[in-house]
Amino acid sequence: MMQDYYSLLGVKQNASTKEIKKAFREKAKQLHPDIAGKNAEDAMRKLLAAYEVLSDRDRRYQYDQSYSRFIKKISFDYRTFLRERPDDPRSQAKLVEFELFHFEEDAAIEVWEKNGGLEFPMEQYLDREDWMDCVYVLAEELDKRERSYEAFMLLADLLREERRRPYYKQHTEDIEIYVKEMVRLRLKNQVDADTWVDCMETLLDLGFPPRDEARWMRSMAETLFRMGDESAAESIIREALRRDPAMPNTAHLRKKLKV
Repeated sequence: MMQDYYSLLGVKQNASTKEIKKAFREKAKQLHPDIAGKNAEDAMRKLLAAYEVLSDRDRRYQYDQSYSRFIKKISFDYRTFLRERPDDPRSQAKLVEFELFHFEEDAAIEVWEKNGGLEFPMEQYLDREDWMDCVYVLAEELDKRERSYEAFMLLADLLREERRRPYYKQHTEDIEIYVKEMVRLRLKNQVDADTWVDCMETLLDLGFPPRDEARWMRSMAETLFRMGDESAAESIIREALRRDPAMPNTAHLRKKLKV
């Protein structure tokens, strides 16, 4: 039987926010480690994901729009139909999407990897909105698995498309915050110096505010200096200071570069 966020919480699709919150509290109590043990951790994670979406009016609307496209396909085994077409990239892109929205995240990632990972052009095979929803969820799952570089690259593509023609609208800021958090807390520890510089260059192409760009340029300059490219480091730190003259934590680097 196919699950959805509503069935996870045990509420109807037209449930009020109050009913959703009440259902979440009751389910969460049942899944508490003292009652259900550690084996309930995965169930609790899925319950929390359902609650976070359905308790937010805008995210719930977007989820309903995306999930409704699957309801039309339950008259036959859609997953099997897609899995039996491993050489059809369109079917494989839809399988990634299907698995993600049916809480089979590991299966979705496996299909994505088999089809080239970051080189798999899913945007060619999915409707624009489906692709954007799929990319966001896929990026979250990759980041959870300490694969932040792949998550970062997917979200960069998503932000480029969002800048071109908004879809998430009021949620764009949340995506930006998520990307900045990923870069600040996780990404650098997972990539080499060259890749880090490439990621900073990618950020500079995504239309963030000048103060953010200056901070990333400072990090680029520091990395390039350690790599021995003092000329490039000097050029970049000068540009960073032009964008944010009051940028902190630059004195040591400026002294070394004589900026």
